[in-house]
Amino acid sequence: MSVPAPQEPQPSQQDALRSADLSELLGHVHTCWDNERRSLSRQLHDSLGSSLTALTMHLGLLMQKLPSDQALQDRAGHMKKLLGQIVETNRQMQIKLWNDKLEFLGVRVALEELVADFGAQHNITARSSLPEDELDCPRSHGIVLVHMLEEALRNIASHAQASEVEVIVDDNEDEVMLTVKDNGVGLSGPVPAVPELADHKFGLRMVRERAAYLGGTLTVCSGPERGVTLSMILPKPKPSPSAA
Repeated sequence: MSVPAPQEPQPSQQDALRSADLSELLGHVHTCWDNERRSLSRQLHDSLGSSLTALTMHLGLLMQKLPSDQALQDRAGHMKKLLGQIVETNRQMQIKLWNDKLEFLGVRVALEELVADFGAQHNITARSSLPEDELDCPRSHGIVLVHMLEEALRNIASHAQASEVEVIVDDNEDEVMLTVKDNGVGLSGPVPAVPELADHKFGLRMVRERAAYLGGTLTVCSGPERGVTLSMILPKPKPSPSAA
């Protein structure tokens, strides 16, 4: 009795399986990357940050005991200024590695303060419309939402030449949606499959893949008159039967 040989997957099936494998791998890489960035940020805060704070205190005490020699006072003042710059650089590095507001204050506050800081830094009218309560979504969703907003604002600052930005968050039982609108120069030519203004840019492409890993989408379209609208929709995980 002959046993039929197992059928090889068709090319379309192979492509789908490979795409799913790559998506799963990329999602795992992003998770590991997030954990590593968070760990490095905490190390900068707990180790280097505390050492710099102690140095600042010791330098202040030493400056009080220095003789009234102008050259010594000037040198000590220069050291204090330099130490202050190092403290600020360390703080900025921590923020770029990981947004601690996401951990301690929640994703809603993290998004709101990103918008406010962006408007103040770039002298742009930046408005946000957010739910009154904290978003009801998993931590993984919150991380992707923050990354998406950071990348969207970075692109607006670099390319849009906008004077106004509006950020809207809708949170319902099934999904959470983040929309970023600007009144800048908009998209030139046809809308690309990946919303980038240059082929060598990968920021929003990575955000799109992170959204896809969570079952969501990232879309871009031109505004009715000018500007760009960027929208991310992330479906919420279904509750397990045991939790029902």
